[in-house]
Amino acid sequence: MNPEAESTASTQLPRSPLPRHVAIIMDGNGRWAETRGLPRLEGHREGAKSVRDVVRAARRSGLEALTLYAFSAQNWARPSEEVTGLMELLRDYLIDERPEIIENGIQLRAIGDIDRLPALVRAPLDALSTDSAANSDMVLNLALSYGGRESIAAAAQRLAKRVAAGELDPGDLDVEQFGAEMPTAKLPGLDLLIRTSGEQRISNFLLWEAGYAELYFTEVLWPDFRKEALADALEEYQTRERRFGLTGAQIESGDLAP
Repeated sequence: MNPEAESTASTQLPRSPLPRHVAIIMDGNGRWAETRGLPRLEGHREGAKSVRDVVRAARRSGLEALTLYAFSAQNWARPSEEVTGLMELLRDYLIDERPEIIENGIQLRAIGDIDRLPALVRAPLDALSTDSAANSDMVLNLALSYGGRESIAAAAQRLAKRVAAGELDPGDLDVEQFGAEMPTAKLPGLDLLIRTSGEQRISNFLLWEAGYAELYFTEVLWPDFRKEALADALEEYQTRERRFGLTGAQIESGDLAP
């Protein structure tokens, strides 16, 4: 779908059936800035406005959880000035959006190697996570210093320790037990994974969780992805037939996957 089509979409988000959990790879900030002759950080700054708009729209639409790929484990290798700028933008977001997150019943969570984040981010992140813990309208889950492979490896390490301690028989280890070790275990299963900017890969994001997620790719760069573009993605999701390994006839007859 091209940006012109996105811009003409209705601002009214579809109501039903909606995904319970949506995740977004927010890609294209750098390209957005470069095409305008601006520093890359300006693209990230404009992208922060999209975060605000999409979070508000997601909550109003009734989504239960929204996971945003805000900073990957591999992003630490970017130029130091860009990393520093991103950390400052993240801090500003956590401080500036705190009142709206609290007042609108949003629970903030974070996944990834959080200990690696600088104190200027950790302090407002920890405070907002604690103070919003009782909120139940929607979970906003930020993937920070996050990698899907790293997340799976960490879960395997925890399970290996349980086996070594005699707490778990290797023969009893199954998909459910492994999934319970993932940082997203308390969220609804991932229904829809969106990637902006035209790239068609998932870039080490929610590899375990995306096993049966619907994938949606759009040419729109993240700074231009606002509530209208989210509505388009949700409308496309509503046209999908989710089979979970079954046949279309089984789905129609109500013989659904467990």
